[in-house]
Amino acid sequence: MPLADASTFTRRLDDLGVAVSAGPPAECAAMVDAAAGEPAVGVPLGRSGPDGLADSPATLPERVETDPTTGDLRRAHTGVTAASLGVAEYGSVALEADATGTEPVSLFVDRHVVVLRQADLVPDMPDAFDWLGPRTREESVDVVFATGPSATADMGGLVHGAHGPKEVHVVLLGDGDATDERTAAADEPAADTEGDR
Repeated sequence: MPLADASTFTRRLDDLGVAVSAGPPAECAAMVDAAAGEPAVGVPLGRSGPDGLADSPATLPERVETDPTTGDLRRAHTGVTAASLGVAEYGSVALEADATGTEPVSLFVDRHVVVLRQADLVPDMPDAFDWLGPRTREESVDVVFATGPSATADMGGLVHGAHGPKEVHVVLLGDGDATDERTAAADEPAADTEGDR
């Protein structure tokens, strides 16, 4: 699978109004904590998204409820999930519908915080379909490609949050050390990393 340059992905996210935090997996909990509003629900990183997060030092903050009830989900401001893939050309993330609740946790909230490994970025949709094809044929996986906040103009003016989250924040995990990751992030376009707007 060809890998994409993270700068293309972050530029596209910036165009979509999506905030990005970048750093090493060990800083994942801190980056999610800074991006997530209250209350927050999530899917444990080792149970959603790529298998590579199962043995990763990436974790969620303790305040993120990872075994939410229906009531918790209704009250939640933020949902945190891992994405299986990112498509640099579009700023899209691949979210799998799974038994752990990735789909409702990503859709029924005002803010979706997406955890994505830089190693899971591909340049374009043909590369994404190369990844997706065997998964859908062999594993019957359902995947949604989400691009930015939900928006519709079906009823007139543009409305955000009609069919999904009003805001999206991507936590992009590299595989280098903290100094290398912060240096790379400093070269990226400025992005809002505030927890509540």
